Amino acid sequence: LTFETALKLRGGPSLVLAHSLGNNVFRYFLEWLKLEIPPKQYIKWLDEHIHAYFAVGSPFLGATQSVKATLSGETSGLPVSEGTARLMFNSFGSSLWMMPFSKYCRADNKYWKHFSGGTRKDHHIHQCDEQEFRSNYSGWPTNLINIEIPSIRGLEAYPSVSEVAHNNFSSIECGLPTQLSFSAREISDGTFFKAIEDYDPESKRLLHLLEKSYHGDPVLNPLTPWDRPPIKNIFCIYGIDSKTEVGYYFAPSGKPYPDNWIITDVIYEIEGSLFSRSGNLVEGNPGPTSGDETVPYHSLSWCKNWLGPKVNITRAPQSEHDGSDMQVELNVEHQEEADIVPNMTRSPRVKYITYYEDSESIPGRKTAVWELDKGTLLDPQF
Repeated sequence: LTFETALKLRGGPSLVLAHSLGNNVFRYFLEWLKLEIPPKQYIKWLDEHIHAYFAVGSPFLGATQSVKATLSGETSGLPVSEGTARLMFNSFGSSLWMMPFSKYCRADNKYWKHFSGGTRKDHHIHQCDEQEFRSNYSGWPTNLINIEIPSIRGLEAYPSVSEVAHNNFSSIECGLPTQLSFSAREISDGTFFKAIEDYDPESKRLLHLLEKSYHGDPVLNPLTPWDRPPIKNIFCIYGIDSKTEVGYYFAPSGKPYPDNWIITDVIYEIEGSLFSRSGNLVEGNPGPTSGDETVPYHSLSWCKNWLGPKVNITRAPQSEHDGSDMQVELNVEHQEEADIVPNMTRSPRVKYITYYEDSESIPGRKTAVWELDKGTLLDPQF
């Protein structure tokens, strides 16, 4: 209704600016719209009603901090305890909407299924390609969760949910706690919540919420990679090069729920490397840079996949300058499903903004990505 009203009053299409989780909401709207109107009218409607979409700080593949908020609480500076913050966060139906997931796993195409006679009550079939099982960590820098489970006698007390989980449990020794590790896929498909259900009273409810409201959503399983929307102009804007959490170590605290887990260590990405909270270098698959303090680079930069086969790259200082510090690379080859990193210099005391723009693209469709050094969601520039 808002888009229709804007078109009627202004006589032209709208600009959409979505921030953080708002991008997930906008994605859901687009998928819902696709099922509501005839296929031939969908692109026409978008062209008439939306001129450009600005995705600001979008967690395209989820955010690691949502894991912390779910298990131990994230106060975000509020004057409440972490346990209270955990209770509040887990009471939201949208709490799992920013859970990390694998870029290699997708759901069935609900759009074509709908118009070929399928019903909206059908559950999405979740399928992962071979790369998911050949690569480490579901394409993320490291395992997102490493959790210490109290040891008890007998394997039957441990739920068997997947081959990976079974392999984890097989190392349990009586009398000793066991550390289990979980990738982004194992979080988003419910393996993790199933594995800890004997030790956490909240996990069964979260697993039910995950299966009913996410995997079983009649419009979209949001815990799947997002293809470029067929909108004329898309601008993807996010901060980089800040210390960002990408993994956690949890252990039982000995306290009752909601304070039953404590974080014993944190893994950060910074300057192309992974470090623990104590400062030790951690092995993994770090990206060329880090995220914006809240969302890892791996998730923020997913929209680079939306760029065309050739890209123009411009890097300039964020502060006022005379143009002499600008660097430009034209027609840079961009491989599908691959990151694109410019071969440009940096002055250590200068914060830059790097623009990636289509040199070649689908006619009538332009994509641009803006990376802001040290830019965060709280930065006035956003």
